Formats: sequence, C-alpha cells, structure tokens
Amino acid sequence: MAVRIRSRFHAAQRSRTAAELASVVAQLAWKLARESIRRMREAQFDIDPGPAYFDFVCEALAFHALVADRIAYRQLAPARRAEFTRALALRLADLVEDNADMLLAEPAPGTCRRRFLELFNTAGEEYGAYGYGADGPDFGFRRCFAARLGRVLPAKDRPWVHDQAMEIEAPTAVAAIEKTLAGLLAQR
Repeated sequence: MAVRIRSRFHAAQRSRTAAELASVVAQLAWKLARESIRRMREAQFDIDPGPAYFDFVCEALAFHALVADRIAYRQLAPARRAEFTRALALRLADLVEDNADMLLAEPAPGTCRRRFLELFNTAGEEYGAYGYGADGPDFGFRRCFAARLGRVLPAKDRPWVHDQAMEIEAPTAVAAIEKTLAGLLAQR
C-alpha cells in the first residue's frame, strides 16, 4: 500500500507558517510510521498492539522528525528551522496523545505526549552524532535508527531489524519526507 504524499499547498499565493509546514510533515510521518509497522509485520517481526506498538510508532516518528529537521537545516534560516522543528515535535506529540487509546490502554492524560517529547529529545542527542548530507542520512544515522528500533522489539527480532530498518524503512521514509519538504519549501 502506497502512502499518499502531499508535496504542495493548493493555494500557493501566501507564505506558510512553520506550524502549517509542520502539520503536513507530521501527518506524513504518522502515515509512514503506520505503513512501516505493516511492512515489518509482513516481514514476520512481532509488533503487538500495546506498548510494543506504541514504542515502535514513537521511535519511527522521532526518526521522521529528525530527518525533517536535517532537511530544514539545508533550506531554512536557523530561526525558521528551529520554529519548524519545535512545531513538528509538538504536533507529533499531539498525534501520539490523540491516538493513545489505539496505542495503549487508557493512559493518563498527557502521559503519551510527555513520553514522546522525552524520546524525541533523547533521540535528537543520539542522531546528532551522525551526518545527513545531500544523499540523505549517513550510515551511522540509519544504524542509530535500527538500533533504537531494536530496543523496542522482542529479543528474537533484534538480529534482523538492522537489515529491515537500514535498507527498507529508513530509505522509504527519507524519500517521502525529502519529496514533501522539497515541494512545500519551494512554495514558500
């Protein structure tokens, strides 16, 4: 199943706010995370509903947000990039919170939002050690993604997650986010 990618606004007459850009990227990231779980399940990875599903979605969303941040770094002024990344992280946290009932059984209000933002900040520190160039994330960036996913999968799946994450999940997500932001940022 292909993920529909929105890469331009219909009314191109006005400049978009960082929050508007972030909202589009957040929706795409959510779709990509759900599609990634579907592919992982088809590849016989055990991602059961509940905490494992929640943790996988959050790790994928953090990766997607940090990829978008690196793309924004190439194309936006520092203040606008910071505004975009902050808006994106907050919008993703809201999506996680809004869908918490699907991910976890009745969490306390605000718990999932806080957990995602903590995970995003921690992931940002880890991914920060790796490069992201014109060709996308370097080997270390992709390997970090695979290692972080491995932490949330059952022990039996950990030996195989690196191949799936580095060769299928990361490139698929990066291509979609690159395409979306290229189109959206070209309209600003």
